[in-house]
Amino acid sequence: ICFSGNRNGMDDDTGLKNCVEGIKQFIGVAEKSNVMVQMELLNSKVNHKDYMCDKTPWGVELVKRVGSPNFKLLYDIYHMQIDEGDVIRTIKDNKDYLGHYHTGGVPGRNIIDESQELYYPAIMKAILATGFTDYVAQEFIPLGNSNDEKIAQLKKAVKICDV
Repeated sequence: ICFSGNRNGMDDDTGLKNCVEGIKQFIGVAEKSNVMVQMELLNSKVNHKDYMCDKTPWGVELVKRVGSPNFKLLYDIYHMQIDEGDVIRTIKDNKDYLGHYHTGGVPGRNIIDESQELYYPAIMKAILATGFTDYVAQEFIPLGNSNDEKIAQLKKAVKICDV
């Protein structure tokens, strides 16, 4: 997993050019080693103010410009719901550029159950419909104080995503 860094006053095109230049310095090593490098999409609205790679179209353009089969986007569903919404359509439309997925409930980044605005069974079905066969990472902050409570939430999340 890699990150774009913050804008720090840069416009999108300059940031894109800088990211491409930086990634091209190491992507050949990843290709030779058969390592997949993934740029994580994060929201800049709530959690990562000023983050450059906060929109799917920007990330897709980055993947195109890098032009390596070993470079894709990590689509963090929690983050992209906050910044973009329209999660299922975005996944379907950009499937060729997405290499991994993270979950998290919105709002709060907690358990992905019925208390959240996203319906994960439908999202998981959409991901499967793209031909994706790898793992989806549960990346939420469990509620509760005990490890047993937290493990129970993780088990519930896995069950929700098992479609």
